[in-house]
Amino acid sequence: MAASSLAIGLACAAQAQDATDTTQAVNDALLQYLPFDDESDFENAMRGQIATLDADQITAPDGTVIYDIAQFDFLQGDAPATANPSLWRQSRLNAVHGLFEVVEGSIYQVRGFDLAVMSFIRGDTGWIIVDPLTANETAAAGLQLLRDNVEDLPVTGVIFTHSHVDHFGGVKGITTPEEIDANGIPIVAPEGFFEEAVSENLIAGNTMSRRASYMYGNVVAKGPDGSLGSGLGTTTAAGEVTIVEPTLTIEQTPQTETIDGIEMVFLNTPGAEAPAELMFYIPKFKAMMQAEEINHTLHNLYTLRGAKVRSGDLFAKYINDTINRFGDEVEVSFGSHHWPTWGNDEILDLWKGQRDTYRYIHDETLRLANTGETMLEIAEQLELPDSLAQTFSNRGYYGSVSHNAKAQYQLYFGWFSGNPSELHELPPVEEGTKFVEYAGGAAAVIEKAQADYDAGEYRWVATALNHVVFAEPDNAEAKNLLADALTQMGYQAESGPWRNFYLSGAKELRDGIVEAATPATASPDIVRNLPLGTYLDYLAVRLNHPEAAGQEIALNFVMPDVGDEFEVTVTNGVMNYTLDSQGDEADATVTLDRTVLDSINLGQTTMMDAIADGSATVDGDAQKVEDFVGLLDTFEFWFNIVTP
Repeated sequence: MAASSLAIGLACAAQAQDATDTTQAVNDALLQYLPFDDESDFENAMRGQIATLDADQITAPDGTVIYDIAQFDFLQGDAPATANPSLWRQSRLNAVHGLFEVVEGSIYQVRGFDLAVMSFIRGDTGWIIVDPLTANETAAAGLQLLRDNVEDLPVTGVIFTHSHVDHFGGVKGITTPEEIDANGIPIVAPEGFFEEAVSENLIAGNTMSRRASYMYGNVVAKGPDGSLGSGLGTTTAAGEVTIVEPTLTIEQTPQTETIDGIEMVFLNTPGAEAPAELMFYIPKFKAMMQAEEINHTLHNLYTLRGAKVRSGDLFAKYINDTINRFGDEVEVSFGSHHWPTWGNDEILDLWKGQRDTYRYIHDETLRLANTGETMLEIAEQLELPDSLAQTFSNRGYYGSVSHNAKAQYQLYFGWFSGNPSELHELPPVEEGTKFVEYAGGAAAVIEKAQADYDAGEYRWVATALNHVVFAEPDNAEAKNLLADALTQMGYQAESGPWRNFYLSGAKELRDGIVEAATPATASPDIVRNLPLGTYLDYLAVRLNHPEAAGQEIALNFVMPDVGDEFEVTVTNGVMNYTLDSQGDEADATVTLDRTVLDSINLGQTTMMDAIADGSATVDGDAQKVEDFVGLLDTFEFWFNIVTP
């Protein structure tokens, strides 16, 4: 999940398209396979409901809509033909919203106000808040709902379970740095949290955020033939993202700490669902906070927005360790998404199913790879056994067996299958051009693709027409038929992100680029907390390396307000830097406050404007400074995805 801000514009309504007979048959088959008569998840999702907001929307003080609770009201009754019935069921569960009691008088949750869930634990003197959502506005609304309906107590602790923004971004909606300092409020987080949180998606952030606009369905309308949510939750809030530094770090497993009188046994679980993550057990309540290592869905071992591959082996080992430590006594298990599970037998069924699902995908991928099967071959044939696959909590609403198997292959073997024909393939435009030529021209491909579309062969139709679109991006007939195929694949998809990707691609083919409210990567609060080294790494990525080749630049930088200094060199077309250093042979020394550097990074000013207005000064060759700034690229967010 990437940080959230509001881009210009709104998504246009999706172009309606009926489900074909093939799509209806695929969805009907799943109705027969899964136990849809099991209503226990709906009972758990509604259990303990106390209240919800009177308003349909959470807004900023100026009236800007931060989160629209009513946008998923259409999720009622049985699934329409245009939706996978299993995803429709999961989306109905995710759309349940309000304040819920989890443990009588002691643990509460707010659900359905953002992508994630915010939990509250009653301490001796106040509320310990776990995972304060994505944005200040949604977190504040959730806390106020708790205070209005349970008890108006102060915040006496904050726990960030992991480094994804939907679990910390609303922290300044529930407390302030001044309150934290004055009252000694502990801010608990796993080892590495702060660095991972502020740098998440920065280096590759533009592409990650653009792809996130597909993954979370930001560019398509919500509705029976549009986005149903993400599978992991509903969708992201578009408010103010903030962060505070932890005061208590969890580095060990186990690590026992007492927060406002409540003893908690923490487990440090990095490298599975997030680079920095923790879970914790509360002996007093026999309650496990499972974070995002355990969910009511198969999670991602690779997220389609783009990120480092995750380890199914670690997922399975962390869950197994949890079973061994607390499985004999736990009575309630609640997490960062979805609804809780009550009862020891029910919890162990959930935990063991989740553990074995990740273990099966990881180990079977490796077994097949060691027999010589390639990534695509493994993903095509790997299926969970019925004992796992017929349990809703193991279904691929967010991750999928297919792309998770590919992720485990990539984790160990990378992108190359070993077949030398795939070692130096043509890029999409050149490959598409040759494909169309070999097939006898675009018209011939489209004619065959239409026949395959009529036969329900949507995957091959998409493959063939993708070549035509990259060879002839103005071919409207090819784009429209490809959009139709992607739409049917979206209607069949059980994974929320798969559905959103298919429908977003179809919309872009039909309508072109339509700017929308979508996750971005950097809020002012995040930027101001960037470690200097991370910021300079980002500058190094922005350097236009071919244009920099042949240039020699050496600059010193001094930031008086924070006492930092560093040197930057450009040689051989790359940028290098050294912190806490000043070069003797520098072309110039630039002096500016860190606050000015932050303003430059946020686009509020430029380096040259800062020099012109005196907020930055140059001692030496000012042309070298201008040359360096001129080599830094800016990235266009709304680039094409499904066309060249």
